[in-house]
Amino acid sequence: MNRIEKLNNAQLTAKDSESWHNDYKDSAYIYIGGLPYTLTEGDIVCIFSQYGEPLDVNLLRDKQTGKSKGFAFLRYADQRSTVLAVDNLTGASVLGRTLRVDHCSNYKQPKGEGSQADWEQDPRAAMNVAPPAVSLSEEQNEPAQKEQDFTAGIDPEDPMFEYLVQQRKEEAAAAVSAKKDKGKRSHRERFERHRHHHRRRRSRSQSHSRSRSPKR
Repeated sequence: MNRIEKLNNAQLTAKDSESWHNDYKDSAYIYIGGLPYTLTEGDIVCIFSQYGEPLDVNLLRDKQTGKSKGFAFLRYADQRSTVLAVDNLTGASVLGRTLRVDHCSNYKQPKGEGSQADWEQDPRAAMNVAPPAVSLSEEQNEPAQKEQDFTAGIDPEDPMFEYLVQQRKEEAAAAVSAKKDKGKRSHRERFERHRHHHRRRRSRSQSHSRSRSPKR
């Protein structure tokens, strides 16, 4: 993957700054035509991700049947990726069909049902493929907090600093393990008491039943 990125960067650097691509420097969208009708949004992302990180793909479908119309719009995270995709994938053959890839300016994603566009899309067609935003939760912050607890009160310049920290970690791990074992034992004890109580009740019930049965 790193080698591909290096090749892509080298190719971009070699481009003439006065290239016709510059006319579309403000748009990160590309138009993709000639797609095989069996391809899905995921397939399109796989093909075009070799030249950058796709953020959104809009595969146009027939409103009634939901079948692909064979063309799509794709947005990259980095506008420069559009240059690579246009130069390298235009004319490429995929499943017997020839791709047509071009820059797309002033593209606005249709609203789906009710849109006045000629190529109304299936409401499911637009697919956001950007990675979800990652936020640090309390659980994620917990390991860092624990690490600080282990080092609290220990001089970082102490020659035995690492040993003392490791000792605290081992003691904490042992305490957690002991707590888990205690919980398991408590659960087993409750289960055994419940089973023993159930047996006693059943035994008394059977004894009472025999004492009430008529003697022959």
